[in-house]
Amino acid sequence: MTVTVTTTTTDRPVLDEERADLLAALAAVRKAITDATRGLSDEQAAARPTVSALCLGGLVKHVTAVEDNWLRFVTDGPSAMRYDLPDGVTWADLLAGTAREIPQWAADHGNSFVMQPGETLAGIVARYEEVAARTDEIVAAVPDLSATWPLPEAPWHEPGGVYSVRRVLTHVIAETAQHAGHADILRETLDGHTAT
Repeated sequence: MTVTVTTTTTDRPVLDEERADLLAALAAVRKAITDATRGLSDEQAAARPTVSALCLGGLVKHVTAVEDNWLRFVTDGPSAMRYDLPDGVTWADLLAGTAREIPQWAADHGNSFVMQPGETLAGIVARYEEVAARTDEIVAAVPDLSATWPLPEAPWHEPGGVYSVRRVLTHVIAETAQHAGHADILRETLDGHTAT
């Protein structure tokens, strides 16, 4: 499946009801995440106020990466989400934490939950908004929400499984909603405010 996105802000395609509903649900959970960060300093966004290693800025980074990766899967297929292992490293080693070398994709995943030195909340939220706009364009342009790709090989994917564009969107909505709940707890722990 090839998806070509060539819309402009003045020439947006009219969405069918299903696409409009899916994008509205995704927009609502995105808003819940970003609302939890409203008014925070970079230091507050990077703070870990619970026993978890999660921080608000990191949650926004993580849902950005999740959405970006899955929508690249929609446009490019399984090659967009490769989980290659270094020579001599097995999935069992990696999952047990005993791998002698961590693949870059795994390090990137871990780093997506924290704010790195030099990162700002404003920059993280701006990147999320860019990915969200791109997602909206892709969903509007994709010819068929039922189109599928095989899932890349990984222990957390069903062997031989496939995801449709529709399934990708529901997965991204669910993942974002889950982390919106985390964000609400973190924000309330920081200063008593909630996103809702």
